[in-house]
Amino acid sequence: MRWLITGASRFALRIMMTDPYLENLTELVTATKRTGVQNILETNLRSERAEVLERPLGSPRKFIGFDGLMFVSSHLDRHALPHTIPVSTETIIGPAARRPLKVGTPLLISGMAHKTALTDRMKYAFALGSSEADTATNTGEGPFLPKERSLANRLIVQYPRMPVYRTLAMLEQADALEIQLGQGASAGVAQAPYPHLIRTELPPLRKPEDLPRIVRFLKDAGGGVPVGVKFSFTNNLEREIDLCLEAGVDYLAMEGAQAATVKAAPILEDDFGLPTIIGLSRAVQHLQLRGMQDQVSLIVSGGFTSPGECLKALALGANAIYLGTMILFAASHTQTLKAVPWEPPTQLAVDGGKVSKKFNWRLGGRNVANFLISSTEEIKEGVRALGKHALRQVSFSDLIALDERTADITGVPLAYKKPARRYSNKKVRALVPSGGK
Repeated sequence: MRWLITGASRFALRIMMTDPYLENLTELVTATKRTGVQNILETNLRSERAEVLERPLGSPRKFIGFDGLMFVSSHLDRHALPHTIPVSTETIIGPAARRPLKVGTPLLISGMAHKTALTDRMKYAFALGSSEADTATNTGEGPFLPKERSLANRLIVQYPRMPVYRTLAMLEQADALEIQLGQGASAGVAQAPYPHLIRTELPPLRKPEDLPRIVRFLKDAGGGVPVGVKFSFTNNLEREIDLCLEAGVDYLAMEGAQAATVKAAPILEDDFGLPTIIGLSRAVQHLQLRGMQDQVSLIVSGGFTSPGECLKALALGANAIYLGTMILFAASHTQTLKAVPWEPPTQLAVDGGKVSKKFNWRLGGRNVANFLISSTEEIKEGVRALGKHALRQVSFSDLIALDERTADITGVPLAYKKPARRYSNKKVRALVPSGGK
């Protein structure tokens, strides 16, 4: 085998070292480096079928994130707390609502739809995991699952713009109601109209003027649970927040360009919206300007992969974090081995996936709970390191920026000062008056 491998390797390398460039396979190195592997692969997929690509799990682009922020450690100025001291992470969504949503952690499970995205088994895992972790899960805009309702201690029910798959009886079971206007990975693209599936008692949202009426309708239908609106961060976010505030919403769920979805056109994932940190900073500033930061909750999502990133967003002014992709990874955990190497792991989760029936939702639910509890405990460690007893005490003043760009976006002060202009010894002597010291 050594002789065969050595001979084949020498033969291949000699060809690559001697063939003219135009005939040489090494041209792939140049082309790939210049264009990118993903762009070449997606060009081939577009060449195969004359239709819009539907890319899963969001954009590969590296948008600006939270890496430019660091927390201020506590030493002598204030003391860090020992790990034996309890830390409160209780979070309230919609404090002005008649029946606010109270959870034990700021980490919520984002809306991922049954049928249009995930299997019922995956949704059951989310519901079970959310209950064990003392948080809430979101139905997404797909069909309502009675078993998901029974497994979830707290369930946020999404209300699509064209409210298919919904009845008044379903809305009455919600712990919060969320009007879905769009999302970070697919912008606000129009939903397919199915007017024959909409019940006459459910109002659709066709124009901005419909929003106040729908908010009032949902507050009545839900018996006073918080009513929120979900949409993506855009350059018009201040105007859109104002429209939501005028409609009387209890919370905003806003999503950055780093968000993922089961499938969307690459152009929507790569080239629309705003990075989460930019949208979050602007939204917090606008809510403060309107004096509504203590009345209307802000849930943010899009690209959160670690407890540290979540705590930074909370320090900047978010009230809670929606997690999507990381929840999928947690639920799948070692069960992805049921799919690979012959199928991608997504086939375990998506509705109609080739190995989706092999997914054990009870095991998946336990893994989701473990992930959420572990992440919450890590956030508590961060709060203790800041010398604080509750998550609500963490604020903007606990952060420092490592670069000017992040400082300009967030308003967080820089960790360094630009050095004053320096002079050489010769220039200094020339500046000193004759006889001076």
